[in-house]
Amino acid sequence: MRFPAAALLVSSAVAQACAPTLAPSPPVPAEPASLARRVGSMSELMVDFIYPASDAVFYISSRTPTDSDEWMVLQGQTLMLAESANLLMMPGRARDQDRWMTDAQLMLDAGEAAYRAAKDRDVPALEALSDQLYESCVTCHRDYRPDYPGGR
Repeated sequence: MRFPAAALLVSSAVAQACAPTLAPSPPVPAEPASLARRVGSMSELMVDFIYPASDAVFYISSRTPTDSDEWMVLQGQTLMLAESANLLMMPGRARDQDRWMTDAQLMLDAGEAAYRAAKDRDVPALEALSDQLYESCVTCHRDYRPDYPGGR
């Protein structure tokens, strides 16, 4: 009986000696400063990215892609639309953390849904998203473009 008890004690001691020691976990580094920076103006972002990309959704009924290459272009435009909303929310570009972010989120939601619909080649879904996208544009322009009809 002594032998099994001694063997158990020895094997336990060996297991502990061979086990890796648990070092304290290193401190979690602080979030690095963002390397993102604005390149274009708000007007350039609108004219060069958002307007052409949104037009692809607004005019889907009359400019429906007819082949794989055209569908790929549409997918790129709808992805650009969704990602442009992220650019609008970027520090240094966002005008505030209230209405601006809410308005940009509306565009992100519409753009993301349009991207999924374009990937699925779902023209009725894209047509249905036109109103949602339009509303996201109108809401933001009404809130932030002083010359926009009905603006605040």
